[in-house]
Amino acid sequence: MCEDLGFEKLLGEEGFFACLLGRSPSGAGRGPLYGPDLPVVLLTGGPGMGKGRLLRAVRDHFATKVPVVYLDCGSPVYADRAEPEPGARAAATEALVEIARRLCTWQGTGGSFAFPRLFAGLAVIATGAADGTPAAVATEIERYEGLPQKRRLPGLRTGDFWKGMVSGSIQNLLAALAGQALDPYSAAVSNALLDALFQSLAPRGRVELERIYGGYPGAAGQPQHGLRNLAADFQARGEARELAEGFLFRALREDLEAAYASASGWLRRVGRPGLLLDHAESPLGERLLRAVLTDRRGGQRDRVVIVGTARRADGGAFLYGGLPPEEAVPAAEFRPADGGPPAWSRAGDGRPDRAPLAGGALLLRMPFLTGDQLRRETERRQTRVEPEGGANRRRIDAAVARLSGGRPHTVIRLAAAAAAFRMPPDANDRDVLEAPLRLPGDGAPERPVAEVLLQELLMDQLPVKLPTEHRDEWLDLLTHLSVAHDEECADVLLRHHQSGHVNRLTAHQVATLLTDTGWPSCGRHFIGDFGLRQMLVHRLYGLRPGGAAWYADHHLLRDHYGRGAADGEPPGGEAFGSVVTHRMNHHLVSGGADDVAGHLAATLPGRPREWCAELLEIAQAPYPGGADARRERAQGLVVATGPALRRTVDQLLHAVWLCEERTRPTGQETARTLAQLLGLLSIMEFEGAGSSARWPLNGAIWRRTSSRCCAAHVPSNWVEGGNGGCPGGRRSSTPC
Repeated sequence: MCEDLGFEKLLGEEGFFACLLGRSPSGAGRGPLYGPDLPVVLLTGGPGMGKGRLLRAVRDHFATKVPVVYLDCGSPVYADRAEPEPGARAAATEALVEIARRLCTWQGTGGSFAFPRLFAGLAVIATGAADGTPAAVATEIERYEGLPQKRRLPGLRTGDFWKGMVSGSIQNLLAALAGQALDPYSAAVSNALLDALFQSLAPRGRVELERIYGGYPGAAGQPQHGLRNLAADFQARGEARELAEGFLFRALREDLEAAYASASGWLRRVGRPGLLLDHAESPLGERLLRAVLTDRRGGQRDRVVIVGTARRADGGAFLYGGLPPEEAVPAAEFRPADGGPPAWSRAGDGRPDRAPLAGGALLLRMPFLTGDQLRRETERRQTRVEPEGGANRRRIDAAVARLSGGRPHTVIRLAAAAAAFRMPPDANDRDVLEAPLRLPGDGAPERPVAEVLLQELLMDQLPVKLPTEHRDEWLDLLTHLSVAHDEECADVLLRHHQSGHVNRLTAHQVATLLTDTGWPSCGRHFIGDFGLRQMLVHRLYGLRPGGAAWYADHHLLRDHYGRGAADGEPPGGEAFGSVVTHRMNHHLVSGGADDVAGHLAATLPGRPREWCAELLEIAQAPYPGGADARRERAQGLVVATGPALRRTVDQLLHAVWLCEERTRPTGQETARTLAQLLGLLSIMEFEGAGSSARWPLNGAIWRRTSSRCCAAHVPSNWVEGGNGGCPGGRRSSTPC
C-alpha cells in the first residue's frame, strides 16, 4: 500500500501539515499557520477514505523533525492497562502516560521532554490504588517515575527545579506512613503525598504547581485543594472523572508549552509538537477532543497541534451541543482540492462558555482520488501481459473506477486484486469483486476482494453506538438492505429478517448509524454509497444458490407495495412517483420484466412526459447475477411477442435499465439504440405520440441518468466506448 497515495500535496514541503507544524519534511522552517489560538483539525470521511493512513504518513514524514505522537484511540490496550487498578487508572490516563513516555525519549532538535505537572496529578490519583497501603500507592506512583524529569548524563548538574520530585515524594510518603494500615481513600495518604510533593520541590516548582492546580474547579487558588478535588473527582467516576481526565490532559499540554516557552526552549526547539488521534470517534478519542476544545474555548492557549479523525461529515454530534442541524453553525472546513489552507478564526457569539465546540474545529475533508491518481494506481499494479491500453486493462480500470468512486482504500484493494484478473466477456463491473486477494503479510489463504473489503469497511469499523447484540448480524442486515430505497422499504426488510428478535433495529436507527460511521446518504437508495451498495448486492445474490436470497427480498417488497397499490396509491417516496412504480421496480429485478414491459406499454398513451419519469424510476435497479441478455434484448435480437408498441417498449426498458445500472459500458451503441427506439415510438399511432416527437424525450433520459450518476471522481475516459456508461458523458461527485 502506498501511504502517500492521494496525500502528496498535504504532505509536501509547502503543504498543509508543514505549515501547521512549522517544519517541512526536509527540516526547513515554515511560517506556522494560525495561532496562538489553534484549531483542532479533524480529518472527516467515511470508511476507506484514508484518515488513519494520512495520520501515519504525517508521523512518518515529520516525526524526525518535530515531536509527533500517533495514538490509536480505538485500541483496547489502554483500557486493558487500566483494568488492574480501576480506582487509580483509566483508559484516558493510560493514553496520556503513553504520550508522555514517548516524548520523554524524543531525540530530535531540542531533546526530550519532561512532564512534572502531569506527574503531580497522576501521583495524587494514585491514592486510589486498591490495596490502600502506602507501599501500594508508592508502587503505583513509581509507574510514572520517568515522567517528571529529563534524563541526564551521570554526574551532570542540571539545576532543574523539579529535581527530586519522584524520589523525594515516594521516600517521604513511605516514611510518614510506615506501619499504618489505611484505606485507599484515607485523607492521611493524600495529605502525606501532597506534603511530600511540595517539600521535594524548589520554590519555582511549587509556584508552578500552585498556578496549575490552584486553577482546578473549587480550588480557589490553593493547589492542595485542587489536587484533592482532582483525586475526588477521579474516584467519583462519570462526568466528574471526565473533568479530572481533561485537566490532566491540560497539564500534559502545559508541560509541552513550558518546554517551548522557556529561554532554553525558545533557543533550541523548532516547530510545534503534534498529537495525532486515530479513531477519535471512539469514547476515548472523543473525551480527549472534548477536553482540548473546551480548554481552548475558555481561553487556554498552547501550541500543541491536535489532529483527530471523524467519521461523520460534520465532525461529530458532540461538537454542536445538541443543537438541531438547522440551528447549528457548521465548523470551518478545508478541502485540499480547493487549494491552500483557509484562513481560520474562532467562531463564537461573545459567550465562549456557551459556544458550541465546533467553533474551535477545522474540518479537513479527506480527498477522493482524482482520475489520474486512480488510473496510475490500477496501471501500476497490472501484470504486464497485454499492451498498454489493452481491452482488459481498460475494462479493469473502468470497474475499479466505478465501484470505488475514488475511495482510496477501495481503489487500493481492487487494483491489487485485479492485477492478474481477466474480466469475462461482456462483464458486469461486479465480476471484479470475485478477484482473489491475499493481504500483504497475512498467512491466510486468498479470499474474494469483496469479502476482504466488507470485512475492512464494515465489520472492522462498526458504528460506535451499535448495540452489542446486533454486531454479529450487522453485515447480514446491511446485505438485505442493499435492495431498499427508503426507510419504509428498509423497515419491511428489517421486520422480516429480525422476526423473533426481542431487540430490533429500525430503519431510522440503521440510517443514523450509517451516517455516524461516515457513509453518505441518498434520497433514492437506503445504502447511499454506490460502491458499498454494489458489494452488498453482490453478496446478497451469493448468499443462497441461484440468487434465492436476492429474489426473496425483492418478492417481499414487490408484494408489500402491491398491497399498497390497492389502497389508493399512496406516495412512492423520494425515489418513486407512486407506489405502483415502486412495486414495478422490484418486480423488474425479480424476474418480472415481461409484466413490467406490458405495464409500461399500457400506460404510455396520452402521457409521454410522466411515462418517461416512471420508466427511469422503474429501471434504476441492479441486474441480478448470471448471464445478462439486456443488450441483445434492447437491440431486438431476442424475439419478443405482442404488438409493435409493446415490443418497442420492451426494448426501450432494457436499454434504459442497462444505462441506469451503471455497472457495465454502454457507449455510443446504446445511445444509438435509444435514439432509434424513441424515434419509432414517436411515429406510432397512439395518443401523444406526435407530441413526444416534439418534446426532447431522448435528452430527458440522458439528463436524468447523468444527473444521478453514482461513479464519482473517475477519469473522463474511464471506460471503452465514448461516454463509458455515464449517460451524457458527465460526472457527479454526489454518491448515489
